[in-house]
Amino acid sequence: MLDTILCVDDDPITLMLCKMVINKASFSNEIITAKNGEEALNYFKTSLDKQSKKPQLIFLDLNMPVMGGWEFLDSFSTSEYSEYNTTKVIILSSTIDPDDIEKAKKYPMVLDFLSKPISKEMLEYVKTKL
Repeated sequence: MLDTILCVDDDPITLMLCKMVINKASFSNEIITAKNGEEALNYFKTSLDKQSKKPQLIFLDLNMPVMGGWEFLDSFSTSEYSEYNTTKVIILSSTIDPDDIEKAKKYPMVLDFLSKPISKEMLEYVKTKL
C-alpha cells in the first residue's frame, strides 16, 4: 500500500471515483486532490515548507483548464521540483491519442498512459509497475 497519492483532474466526479476506487482497493493511506496542474504544483511548493507527505504516485489528467497535464509535467520535471524526482506519474486520460502516448514516454517520471475511468484492475496493474 502506498502512503500518499495525488489525483489531478478538473472533473469532481472523476476525483470522487478515484477516491472511492483507491480506498476500496486499499491502494493508498491518503489521497490528495487538485483541480488542475497549477493547484498540484502549489501543493508541492507548500509541502516543501510544511514537510507534508510527499506523494509517491500522481494520477494526472491531460486536458484541464488553467494548467493542463503537459504543462504540469514540463514544470514538474524542472530542477525546482528535483526533490520529487522519485514521484511517479500515471497519465489517466479519456483520449488515447497515439501522439500523446509517444509524448508521455519523453518524461522519465511517467510510468504509463491509461484510459479513464480508474478501476480496481487498473490499480492491480499499477502495483506491478511500481
